[in-house]
Amino acid sequence: MRIEVEFVTGNEHKFRELSEALGNAAKLRWRRQRYTEIQADSLEEVVVHALREVEGDAVLVEDAGLFISALGGFPGVYSAYVHSTIGNRGILRLLEGEEDRRARMVSVLGLRLGSEVRLFRGEVEGSIATSVRGTHGFGYDPLFVPAGCTSTFAEAPELKAKLSHRKRAAEKLAEYLLSLTR
Repeated sequence: MRIEVEFVTGNEHKFRELSEALGNAAKLRWRRQRYTEIQADSLEEVVVHALREVEGDAVLVEDAGLFISALGGFPGVYSAYVHSTIGNRGILRLLEGEEDRRARMVSVLGLRLGSEVRLFRGEVEGSIATSVRGTHGFGYDPLFVPAGCTSTFAEAPELKAKLSHRKRAAEKLAEYLLSLTR
């Protein structure tokens, strides 16, 4: 029997990605609900705070970030805000003339079942492209090139489905959920 979990997010793209990544490990339902995204030092802190705020017995929230080495990890936990204010072109302007384009994408999924909270982290190393490339995906997908690849996530959605930070966190979550039903 699959566990039914409500994924609390305003982002339909995230819901679709997570649903596919979890497969049969859970029955995922989408719930749009606003919650406070605190300013914090880590994605984990943001997720734990959100889990305290949302209601329900089986809920899931996620926070993700782009961490750029040359910018000291910026935008990091502020990725959503930075994307909504300066966007991908603003990130490219910040990196003009910069040779070190290393970056990583990180996703933290927080699951609360009753009073128990579990966190699942996924990361993918890569670099920032020199221009916005591709039309698929969302957020920083047109900028992020996973290590060992030449395409951005937005140019190759099958690449993102296989390698993404969210996929990696979802695999850990799926393993945990499946262990509960054995």
